[in-house]
Amino acid sequence: MALGQYRRVLQIVGYQNSGKTTLAEKMIAYASEQGLRVGAIKHHGHGGAPLSNLPKDSTRHAQAGALVSAVEGEGVVQLQLAAHTVDLAALLALYETAFLTNFTIVEGYKSECYQKVVLLKTPGDEKLLTLNNIVAAIYWPTFPRPHCTEFPCFALHDEAAYIPFLITKEGC
Repeated sequence: MALGQYRRVLQIVGYQNSGKTTLAEKMIAYASEQGLRVGAIKHHGHGGAPLSNLPKDSTRHAQAGALVSAVEGEGVVQLQLAAHTVDLAALLALYETAFLTNFTIVEGYKSECYQKVVLLKTPGDEKLLTLNNIVAAIYWPTFPRPHCTEFPCFALHDEAAYIPFLITKEGC
């Protein structure tokens, strides 16, 4: 596979405890079952380097079927790799060239330019709908049903509809 050819990247964004990792696990499992070589990247957005002695979402990603998984925060990547700074583009290139992934789930990195699915849990989360490149929104029962005209909106419990849609969505 040539670099950049057939690579699909989908970001999962939302605020803390909105279900990003749970959704990532389910999507990784489904995509792996469909024969995709799945990678997962999580942005550690809570300040500081990720702590290595705590249970990690990247471990959950790996257990769900990801070929390679990492967590990044302040330039430290937990993939037996440490660097002064590592950006998402560099991690994606590493995954594609070193591990031959063709679908990568990115958890976080709200300001990056890849296509996104947004998780909406509380009414204050509505501001996430202004992010760029949203392909779908998934809303919790605690969120008033959003009025989506530019992209599909799914109820959280409707996994049978949104997981296959997100995995097969062209351009993700």
